[in-house]
Amino acid sequence: MNLKTKALKKSLWVYHMSGGSCNNCDIEILDCLTPKFDIERFGMVLVGSPRHADVLLCTGIVNKKCVERVKEVYKQTAKPCVVVAIGSCACSGGMFRDGYQMGGPLDTIIPVDVYIPGCPPKPEAMIAGIVKFLEKLK
Repeated sequence: MNLKTKALKKSLWVYHMSGGSCNNCDIEILDCLTPKFDIERFGMVLVGSPRHADVLLCTGIVNKKCVERVKEVYKQTAKPCVVVAIGSCACSGGMFRDGYQMGGPLDTIIPVDVYIPGCPPKPEAMIAGIVKFLEKLK
């Protein structure tokens, strides 16, 4: 296990990217930052740049206009980077999967490590998904 993977267990710096969501998942992600759920107790911090991120949280369908932008943001993240698909739309396209604007589910564009389904998933589900992933790293 290399040093970067060891560091992932202690402190996750998270960058949030929306591929074209309805904002329900975005609101639930922000709810994770409130004192009620307090993801910072797990060492997770929301950062403003993908260059500083260890985790890339992606919400919403990736519409055709965002495909290149999603790839570019993924290239900017430090490797290894954990990609988390948040919500039914990011996981499978959800109710928009057959729409003309659909660029594809997230895993057809960039590699995804963790799927957290739901419309929108609750903060408890997001925290449980990340904690399960951290357990898998051990």
